[in-house]
Parts: sequence; structure tokens; C-alpha cells
Amino acid sequence: MTTSHTGRPLRRNAAANRQRILAAAEAVFGAHGALGSTEDVAAQAGVGIATVFRHYATKEALIEAALLRHFDRLHEQADTLGAHADPADALQQLLATMIDTGATKLTLASRVGARGELPPNVRTAAEDLRRAMNVVLDRAKTAGVVRAGVTVDEVYVLIRGLAQATATMPPPPATLSGAVDIIWRGIARSR
Repeated sequence: MTTSHTGRPLRRNAAANRQRILAAAEAVFGAHGALGSTEDVAAQAGVGIATVFRHYATKEALIEAALLRHFDRLHEQADTLGAHADPADALQQLLATMIDTGATKLTLASRVGARGELPPNVRTAAEDLRRAMNVVLDRAKTAGVVRAGVTVDEVYVLIRGLAQATATMPPPPATLSGAVDIIWRGIARSR
């Protein structure tokens, strides 16, 4: 059963509304940052503005929840890929998703917290994702498809660099795909 931000159980339609609101918030604020509005979120989610504020009392709470959802979804994917039969394919998929969604994450993260400090629950979610990514990376190293010396910190610097670049000037999909391939070839073990 899904729970509200207060920990109370949500009715099925309320839970569905909440998920649509969070998906819309991720899209709206991820694309427009501070220029995005709760009205835009409500319209994209197909709910009234009162429904948005019934779930999230402030715009900041909504953005934080959207960022947490973003981390949760990536963590879920990392966990699934951690059990994937092909460690190389698993790592390539996770890299591509993290780079593809990185600009959204950076934009959302820039809108939460004070003085550049992320709220504790967001920091925890980010650390959990990092550990899950490390599991996928370690599997690829153990399988011999990634160089043994590659660290999760190095991979994160590459992901963050591309995410920041795409946040400021989004490239065509083919260019981004080519950049992901270059990263892969850089960390892959030579055969």
C-alpha cells in the first residue's frame, strides 16, 4: 500500500494521482527549473491545483518529492540490472539512463535544500543509488568487461559532466548516445 508524505495510507485513486503529480513535477521542474509552476504540474498530471497542494503543501516539498522519486526509480533500475545476466549490458543501460536523466536530476537538486545542502532524505537516497551503481560496476569488473581500477567516483564524475553539459545545452539524441559510447569504451577492458 502506498503512503502519503505523512505516513498515512492513500486511497488507490489518491496514490495514482500522487504518482502522476510526481511524474509531472519531475518533467516540468526538470525541464524548466524555477520557471516551472505548480499549475503546469497540475495540468500535465491531469489534476486540479488543489489536488497538488493536498499532496504537497509547498512547491519546495513537491520538487523534493519529485527528486526522491527520481532517485528511487534509478535505484530500482540499478537493483534490477544488478541481477541482469549480462554485466556489460547492465552497466551500459544504467550509465545511459543516468546520463539521459542527469540534467533533470541536477535541475531538481538545485531547487531543494538551503545553501547548497541537500535535505537528509535526499542525501540518503543519493547515497543508496551510488551503492547500487557500485554493485553493477563491481559485477562488470568481476566479469572482466570493465577495467579493474575503475571506481564508482570516476564513473560519477563522467555522468555528472555529461549531465551538466546536457542541462545547459541539450544535444541531439544521437550525439548523447555517442558520448555514452565513448564513456563505455573508456572504462571497458580491452580485449
